Amino acid sequence: MIKNKLLFIYTLIFFFFSNSINSQININKISKQVKTQFPSENKVKTNPLNNDEVIKGLKEALSIGVTKGTEKASAIGGFLKNDLIRIPFPPEAKNVRDKAMQWGLDRKVEKFEQTLNEAAEEACKTASPIFIDAIKNMNVTDGIKILKGNDNAATIFLENQTGSKLYSLFIPEVKKAIDKVQLTTYWTPLVNKYNQTTKLSGKEKIETDLNKYVTERAISGLFKLVEIQEKEIRKNPISRTSDILKKVFSSLDP
Repeated sequence: MIKNKLLFIYTLIFFFFSNSINSQININKISKQVKTQFPSENKVKTNPLNNDEVIKGLKEALSIGVTKGTEKASAIGGFLKNDLIRIPFPPEAKNVRDKAMQWGLDRKVEKFEQTLNEAAEEACKTASPIFIDAIKNMNVTDGIKILKGNDNAATIFLENQTGSKLYSLFIPEVKKAIDKVQLTTYWTPLVNKYNQTTKLSGKEKIETDLNKYVTERAISGLFKLVEIQEKEIRKNPISRTSDILKKVFSSLDP
């Protein structure tokens, strides 16, 4: 009789603990479901970006783009071997090139185009401080709009804001570079011979301003390289090398 009572008591205890364990398991499952449906406050983004932070982040991204871009552009073959920014024979002087090729001056044409790109490469060695100063001083009122724009929006904004100023600051460096690589020694014989032949036919002389041409092409090439860096920072978290870049551009991540 006593054994039966004890067995009954043990059975009750077993069912009690068994139900308790199952209840706890169910509670844990429900708790996990609730956490999944309603993320904890720790996962909710805090410290929303303000406009000043965004502007700071955009300027830093552009500065990085300029620094890396000028390094690439000013390297040996930086323009000549990069089809994206390579400077061609001046389009308005295409007839000069065609005539020179007919005269068998292929090597002179090739050397001129090579030296044309070398002039841009040489000039870009001094470009970084000029561009970065322009970035620091550019007037940005709505950084968030630029941040939420196209993946090259900051570069486009920089170009629109500083293009003419950069030209006037950069052209003296281009003139120095053109003199250093002796670009005109390859250009003058070609254009003079062409102009002599066109004088007899009554055609207009070719008077390409090489300083202007190289400056415009060099600036355009640098902006293309800056644009590449901006896109990289926007899309690749690894390229965000500072806290402000991480904070600003992580807001764009999916």
